[in-house]
This record gives sequence, C-alpha cells and structure tokens, in this order.
Amino acid sequence: MNTEQVDIKTPEYVSLQFQAAGLGSRAAAFIIDSLILIAINILIVISLIFGLNASFFDYFQSDIPSYLFAGVLIIMFVLNWSYYFLLEYFTGGRTLGKKALGIRVIQENGHSITLLSSLIRNFLRIIDMLPINYLVGMLMIFFHSKHKRLGDLVAGTIVVHERRGKKKKRASKLDKLIAEKGLGAKGGLVEEGALRALGAKEWKLLKTYAERFDSLNTDDRIVLTRKLADILFPKIDLDPSSKHYDELEDMLLELYIQMKEEWEYEL
Repeated sequence: MNTEQVDIKTPEYVSLQFQAAGLGSRAAAFIIDSLILIAINILIVISLIFGLNASFFDYFQSDIPSYLFAGVLIIMFVLNWSYYFLLEYFTGGRTLGKKALGIRVIQENGHSITLLSSLIRNFLRIIDMLPINYLVGMLMIFFHSKHKRLGDLVAGTIVVHERRGKKKKRASKLDKLIAEKGLGAKGGLVEEGALRALGAKEWKLLKTYAERFDSLNTDDRIVLTRKLADILFPKIDLDPSSKHYDELEDMLLELYIQMKEEWEYEL
C-alpha cells in the first residue's frame, strides 16, 4: 500500500502535514535494528565466554553457574526490549534503523512521543509479533489507512517520514547569517528532554521570527527578540533577563535550528 498523507491538527490549532511510513520502510528499519541487536547479543555471549575462560563448546556443555546463565538471559531480554522503548523516547522517536530510513514515531497530535506512549507501543510488540515473524503487525500496517500496528493504535502514535532535502535550495540571508555566526554546530541550545516543553505553538512563533529576521530594522528586531525570549526561554529553564541582546538573538537562532529538525517536514 502506498504511503498516505496525514493531516494533523495540534492542540494549539496548528495544522501539520506528514507522510505516513508504509510497510516497506518500517520493515527495512526493523531489519536494521534487529541486526544491531543480534550483533550486541553475540558480543554479550562472547564476553561471557572469555570472562569465564571457556571455549565456545564449554559454554554449552560445562558447569557454567546457572545464575550466570540466567543473568545473561535476563540482560539480553531487557536490552532487546528496552532498545526500542528508550531510543524512541530519548531520541525523538528514532531508533537507529528508523533514523537510517528517515522515519520516526510521533504522537497523533504532532508532538514528540511520550514516555508512556513509547512504553505501551513497545510492550504491545508481544501481540504484533504473533503468530510468527510479526505477521499480525505487518498485516495491520499494510491494511490500516495510516499504516498503524496494534501498538500504535493503543498508544496513539504514528510513524512518519522525516523531512528530506530533495533539492538543494539557494542559501537565504538567514542561512548565511547562521553560517557566519557559526551557529548550529554546538549540539543544540538545550537537551532533547528540555525541548519537549516547546510545542507547535512555540515552533510557529519561532519560525515566524526567523523568517522575518532579515526584513526587520534593528529596533524592531531588538524588541521582537526580547519578547520572544521572554516567552520561550522560561519554558526551557533559561533566564533571558541577564543576557545581552546579541546573546538572545544567537540563542533564538540556535533554538530555531534545533526545533527545525523536530518540526519542519517536507512531503
């Protein structure tokens, strides 16, 4: 089934458009993640063998303490399950496989995936895996209008394509200014967790500010910069009162670059 365009109305009454990720891209991402986990599991087993100074065959035939064997199995189980749960929450809905394929998990309202949603959708993999090889999950993704598996339906999530630069656009005055200031190369203004305090409404304000940046005269730019900093920075635990105008301007542009990765999609 082809990917479908999804229109989302956020709680802030901002309309967003996404392209739902279909079975092909999701399956490819899952295969990449599975290969990564297989490699990690093999490394764990090899580490245990060398740690016990045993050969490969001794590992299965000798007197390896049962509690060690059970401990390794528990570690591998927790690792394999928490890989999806933790990565999707802490990296904005992207496992390594999803990142490689340019897809991510978000909430149905357009916001980043929450801890509870990530927990629910990954716990329900148990059902989506039935009866073998994710058959239930694949059938649901293929036939559902928004390509959702059971975990997505219960958790209120959707997997979408990320923005991809199809054409290289001519650099705008803002892009040149950001490059001249050397912004965007410091890893972001705030951590991913703090960024969750800003939603679609804040992104729209920041995007408008950035798009009008080079058309404002100096006085208007100073006033708008301070007003926007007073609105946004307290939400991410930053104090704008002690900052000079130039610092606030750079910080807002850094935040714009960081939020652009999270909120701006190109279909």
